[in-house]
Amino acid sequence: MSDETKETAPGRPVEVNRSVRDALDAVSGDCIRCDLCQKECAFLKRYGKPKDIADRYDPARKEDQGMPFECSLCGLCTAVCPKGCDPAELFLRLRGEAVRRGGGDFPEHNMLKGYEARGVSQTYSYYGLPEGCDTVFFPGCTLSGTRSEKVILAYRKLKEKIPSLGIVLDCCTKPSHDLGREDHFAAMFGEMKTYLEEQGVRNVLVACSNCYKVFSRHGTGFSTKMIYEVLAEGPVQQKDGAGDRVTVHDPCAIRFADNVHASVRKLIGKQGHTVEEMAHAGRRTLCCGEGGAVAALAPGFAANWGKLRQAECGGRQMLTYCAGCVNRLAPLAPTAHILDTLWEGETGKAKVAKAPFTYWKRLQMKKWFKANVPAAVTRERTFAGEQAQKKGSLAKLLVFLAFVAAVIAAGKTLGISRYLDQEVLRNLIGGYGALAPMVYMFVYAVAPVFFLPGLPITLAGGILFGPLWGVVYTITGSTIGACLAFLVSRYLAREWVEGKLKSPRWRRLDEGVEKHGWKVVAFTRLIPLFPFNLLNYAFGLTKIGFRQYAVTTFFCMLPACIAFIVFSSSLLDLIRGRISSTFVIGIVLVALVSLFPLFYRRYKAKRGENDPV
Repeated sequence: MSDETKETAPGRPVEVNRSVRDALDAVSGDCIRCDLCQKECAFLKRYGKPKDIADRYDPARKEDQGMPFECSLCGLCTAVCPKGCDPAELFLRLRGEAVRRGGGDFPEHNMLKGYEARGVSQTYSYYGLPEGCDTVFFPGCTLSGTRSEKVILAYRKLKEKIPSLGIVLDCCTKPSHDLGREDHFAAMFGEMKTYLEEQGVRNVLVACSNCYKVFSRHGTGFSTKMIYEVLAEGPVQQKDGAGDRVTVHDPCAIRFADNVHASVRKLIGKQGHTVEEMAHAGRRTLCCGEGGAVAALAPGFAANWGKLRQAECGGRQMLTYCAGCVNRLAPLAPTAHILDTLWEGETGKAKVAKAPFTYWKRLQMKKWFKANVPAAVTRERTFAGEQAQKKGSLAKLLVFLAFVAAVIAAGKTLGISRYLDQEVLRNLIGGYGALAPMVYMFVYAVAPVFFLPGLPITLAGGILFGPLWGVVYTITGSTIGACLAFLVSRYLAREWVEGKLKSPRWRRLDEGVEKHGWKVVAFTRLIPLFPFNLLNYAFGLTKIGFRQYAVTTFFCMLPACIAFIVFSSSLLDLIRGRISSTFVIGIVLVALVSLFPLFYRRYKAKRGENDPV
């Protein structure tokens, strides 16, 4: 598309993509600045009415590059607008504009990108198309991992109605779609669409609401249905507890699919249940908090949706038909996937897998389909689009573990184990006198400045100096390092640091410090929400005083320092095959420190408060 010019600020023209310009003009022209869309949306409460956002938008401003990634893209604003305004579409277009301009690449999204990359990989994908197949079942990623047995049973039920039904295990790449990676999404989805069309496929049955949205919007030429529309037309076995009153959470991705909403309720009714609707249902349903990958950048906005849904549910059994919604809402209210309630007499109690076992379940399910679908045409996807797939973190972990095992084996074979006695090491270190601790603290002091990982150095401190002096030297060196990075950011490399901190969460860190002061430093040291090395530089850009920063950093890093030093001081005994009391104490301390975030979030949830950043 060609670029056009739009006046986004008085006297200052800014080039924007044509589709973005049209979306800005549409929202600016249609929005009457009522407050209907702001009532429940924390994002709009923060940034203002859609017209105001559209009128002041400037793609060259860093704040406006990050802003659209804090919208859940749930479409409630569109559903309640009396003028038919579509702000959700605008914010999606703005995400694409940010990516085109080199922005929108937030490290907080890497996990989601990796999840998608595995979904489209040769390892997890599989296409099995029988002779004369014109209809395929597309279960999606999350449902396949959490409820693979239910996916197989759904396929069997659907095959009774459609004998030539095929199976497609793949990812619709909605994560890339929602993250504004328009070129990558077009390449990946387009390749899959073309392949299915060439094989004569004309109908797609999906089990995931996100897949339904993608295929309905971008799968032109396909007839797209959710499997619940098909299943609702057949017999449904009543389960124990028929007559229970339940409520339904409609996924926001298909808020406008009235036919799906009705089919799901028909299924529930056939089971003998009575549906009691919540205040927000159907077209006006709420987001669960997972929409738009907002939880990664703006966890407070995501949590707001969950609180609203929890309040409306009122403790009733809630059924939904999105596996992602179940994952998000189950900790807040009794929530189940509708497939968990079907065919219970045939499969027993619903089995729900959790990560990382979901990946193993997907592989087992793929194996079942390869063995049981009479496919005339098969394939595993190797197309990777314009972006090369990164090696998964699981593979890296396995390589690391293999390396550690090799080192231990080599140590035993070469007789190095005699040097693994802590007294021998201390004697070796003692030969350097006071120089050894000084060198260790110097290394730890410069590590944060050069973005070197601190955990390996911490573990080395416990091994070399023992639990007492290891803590002393490590907390001293790490505090000096955090302070050096702070000073470099504040006085020497401010522009460079600002260029690195593009995520909206860093901007909220600055606002949090301005509002709460040293408490934000304490919070981020005790609850590791941000990368440690970047955090040191980020605080240098805030208004907090150096003394407050240094003292708070020292005391709030101390619990984790003690835990890891006590743990690492016993590693040599563990390698030699002895489990000491120090090791057990260290494990307990590390576990307690790791649980800080969980305890904190439960405490804040009870008080109905959000994080300060």
